[in-house]
Amino acid sequence: METTLRGVGVSHGVAIGEVRHMGTAVLEPPAKQITADEAEREQGRARKAVSAVAADLIARGQLAGGEAQHVLEAQAMIAEDPELMADVDRRIAVGSTAERGVYDAFAAYRDLLAGAGEYMAGRVADLDDVRNRIVARLLGVPMPGVPDSDEPYVLIARDLAPADTALLDPTLVLGFVTEEGGPTSHSAILARALGVPAIVALPGAGEIAEGTVIAVDGSTGDLFVEPTAEKRAELEAAAAERKAALAASSGPGATSDGHKVPLLANVGGPADVPAAVEAGAEGVGLFRTEFLFLDDSKKAPSEDKQIESYRKVLEAFPEGRVVVRVLDAGADKPLDFLTPADEPNPALGVRGLRSLLDHPDVLRTQLTALAKAAEGLPVYLEVMAPMVADRIDAKAFADACREAGLKAKFGAMVEIPSAALRARSILQEVEFLSLGTNDLAQYAFAADRQVGAVSRLQDPWQPALLDLIAMSAEAARAEGKSCGVCGEAASDPLLACVLTGLGVTSLSMGAASIPYVRATLAKYTLAQCERAAAAARAADSAEEARVAAQAVLSGE
Repeated sequence: METTLRGVGVSHGVAIGEVRHMGTAVLEPPAKQITADEAEREQGRARKAVSAVAADLIARGQLAGGEAQHVLEAQAMIAEDPELMADVDRRIAVGSTAERGVYDAFAAYRDLLAGAGEYMAGRVADLDDVRNRIVARLLGVPMPGVPDSDEPYVLIARDLAPADTALLDPTLVLGFVTEEGGPTSHSAILARALGVPAIVALPGAGEIAEGTVIAVDGSTGDLFVEPTAEKRAELEAAAAERKAALAASSGPGATSDGHKVPLLANVGGPADVPAAVEAGAEGVGLFRTEFLFLDDSKKAPSEDKQIESYRKVLEAFPEGRVVVRVLDAGADKPLDFLTPADEPNPALGVRGLRSLLDHPDVLRTQLTALAKAAEGLPVYLEVMAPMVADRIDAKAFADACREAGLKAKFGAMVEIPSAALRARSILQEVEFLSLGTNDLAQYAFAADRQVGAVSRLQDPWQPALLDLIAMSAEAARAEGKSCGVCGEAASDPLLACVLTGLGVTSLSMGAASIPYVRATLAKYTLAQCERAAAAARAADSAEEARVAAQAVLSGE
């Protein structure tokens, strides 16, 4: 009998197939005691296992490439974190085995993150995955992961670690569903990059029996258990219609009546550029430069290394627009040379621009490298600061850009509600705004962006979030300046129409989403988008806003 479940759709497309479950978690190692004479040997075993896991994660990242590579390299850094390893050594020195020392050290750090209710709690799944890999290697047991199968299937898991998601074979894994996670989790972002339909935050999905046929609609978040022939035909027809619309869509982003909405790509470095170019991106709306800095948490990359990386991206978009976000360190992206180690709540502490203003030499080197990378190129370079709270922040950043001799537009990200509330004031110092809807939702609703339990508050359709976006866009329009969106909200085709109706002037997203957004925008006039935006803002919940906008655009 067909039943319907609903989670959060995070990657477009339809997948129909049999269920396969992720392997079970690594068992907790026994609390066996060792003698003092065995401690040195056990410490050596632990270090060897940690190094092997870090090397494996880096190798997986190199195979996956693109944004997945950056995520997995960050996981490798977790594995070799010196403070964690010092705790492992201490536990072994007082009698724990290598595997028990690793398990308990990671558990203590996990409890610290999960219990603090902070932004870093979003990395608990990553931490668990690294721990499991190290413990499995020490115990000599297979690492749980994606199941072996000769036939295509739909994968169901409690959560998916980046190391699993990055290497999913889309010819076998038709789609995936997780019980936990959120729309901006690493797995969700990587699913969009892979083009695999996916649903997250669907409690109870793990109870669906192995081998059951399910249909996953990654656009709506609907999961149909044992779908009828009619439902399968309906979903397949809708998928075919989307595919045909994508094939027919090309050129710059615009509404049906010619209102231009540039469609830009989010990239983490040169490896992400080919996919963006292939998707027809009109430029880059978010160049996440922190991935370059995460290669070595002990020191910043040299000016020459930065110039080389930046120039590769800038050269790919001649006469296009490339918006670079300066280093956004802190919270879940700590850097030993930059961010404090003892903050009780890093998400609300010295993060982003605050870190850079405390270390002006790091900011100056990056801005100088960007200036040199753009020399002689016809690209339209724009540079923006993360975590701008007010006009004082905006002025400090603009002054730093001018002092570095940067010939580019200076902008501010709107990720903190105060920036949206005082957008017009901030625009007295900078030339554009860029809305980071992931963090803006997190701070507006006090809802960690990686915690599935609060995912409804991370839904970019929340009317209060739309109000903040509209407020920012209205301020930019009043000042004759631009206001783009570079958060994951832009990757939702229907929401892209609403954002356009709110007055947003450009949309930036993962490359895989660009064709979907382009095709959908081209179906509606600007006036229709404005009416849909008004209807969404008048709603009282995210679901009501989505339904109201859809009703307007479908002419109901």
